[in-house]
Amino acid sequence: MSYKLNFKSTSEEDTERIGYDLALQGLIKQGGVVALCGDLGAGKTAFTRGVARFFAPNSTVTSPTFALVNEYPINKTAKLFHFDMYRITTEEDLLSIGFFDFLSEKNIIMIEWYENIEEFFDELTVKIVIEKTEDSDSRNLFFFSYE
Repeated sequence: MSYKLNFKSTSEEDTERIGYDLALQGLIKQGGVVALCGDLGAGKTAFTRGVARFFAPNSTVTSPTFALVNEYPINKTAKLFHFDMYRITTEEDLLSIGFFDFLSEKNIIMIEWYENIEEFFDELTVKIVIEKTEDSDSRNLFFFSYE
């Protein structure tokens, strides 16, 4: 891990803006794998919306809870893949959904519920931990880089 940044979000829109700003600054980039950790409703999808707004601005980002993965085109050869690993708990599960086939120097992989697969996968470039605060609208976001 090379560095850590902390952010305070006061709304869903603020969480989205933080995702956009990190992409704009080049801290999230193509070829990257982003782990998103946090409780249900913490803002993982809102953060992904911000990243997608930078890389795939014509996309409508939704939670991949029931689909396991949503994809958003970046250009003709690259996509942003948004995974929900809530129900994925084994290496066999990862293999059965073809997860490793999505990895590429051109794609971006956003993984919600990374905590469920971290023992089977270690190719992270970025980890985002989102924690709810006592104020129901506020969040603390912690950014870790592994490059």
